[in-house]
Amino acid sequence: MASMEFRAARPHRVAVLALDGVYPFELGIPNRVFPLVPGAYEVVTCAATDERTLATNADFSITVEHGPEALESADTVVVPPFDLRHITAELSEPVREALARVRPGTRLVSICTGAFTLAAAGLLDGRPATTHWSLADLFRRMFPQVDLDPDVLFVDDGDMLTSAGAASGIDVCLHMVRSDHGSAVANRVARHCVVPPWREGGQAQYIEQPVPDEGVTGTAATRAWAMEHLDRPLALRELAAHARMSPRTFARRFQEETGTSPGRWLIQQRVHRARHLLESSDLSVDRIAAEVGFATGTSLRQHLQAAIGVSPQAYRKTFQAGAAAVGGQAVSFGSPAAHDRAVKRR
Repeated sequence: MASMEFRAARPHRVAVLALDGVYPFELGIPNRVFPLVPGAYEVVTCAATDERTLATNADFSITVEHGPEALESADTVVVPPFDLRHITAELSEPVREALARVRPGTRLVSICTGAFTLAAAGLLDGRPATTHWSLADLFRRMFPQVDLDPDVLFVDDGDMLTSAGAASGIDVCLHMVRSDHGSAVANRVARHCVVPPWREGGQAQYIEQPVPDEGVTGTAATRAWAMEHLDRPLALRELAAHARMSPRTFARRFQEETGTSPGRWLIQQRVHRARHLLESSDLSVDRIAAEVGFATGTSLRQHLQAAIGVSPQAYRKTFQAGAAAVGGQAVSFGSPAAHDRAVKRR
């Protein structure tokens, strides 16, 4: 894959490929998210053929402005989901021909059943991917050559991103904005969309008990308290004491409500805050480690490397060298982790 780094001579073009039976909600997500970064993206919606009137999974049809030629100039192509009746193991000739127009190195993204299209085109062979949890068995039967993980919100495999259903389409688009322009820009977009600014791709798709039963104490207040005290060690026993629970009960309810363990959740929040400080401050790595609760700079380096595949210095250089400049000079597309993985595959 070629490095997805450009000068801002033109906006980064996102082509959304609408197929028959498309879900209108997910079809509209890229047009809702990317234009909130002024001057950085151009979003176009296209059909796979010159017949631009398409059925949706709702009680109306849509007409899109562009045909498959829009894919030829795209920097990112998004395939939104479509009705289950249109899922096949082999692509129709028009869809195959449309995807053949996509340039090598283009960032490809699917939402929910869109992964079936990428898999049928052979683009996911041997690669990690996800789709909606309820379709995992069907997907595995049809495409056993794909390394499917149905338990996560989205998978970023460099130039290939796949996401689960509905709201995870917002998550993966925000993730791309964050990868392209940094946390501050992505957070502003999230606030405008009135959605959480960050959900890690590895978060569980299905959370057993997102809201506690009536009369049952939850862990939300303790999570909010922990966010204000990330610079402290915050052992499980202390978190449980704050929530007035035993450690065992707290850990169980935390897993039910968040889809992850307290320890992993704390690491995620610390890495997220460290990324923000690397982007927005000149603090040393050791100082940032102390600010976010990692014992040493070495610990921060290890966790950041595990999370996104690059060192703190490389991450800071990417964003402070102009990648976060929107509508200005240099614009960098593709996260450092994505670029690093792409280099390893070459």
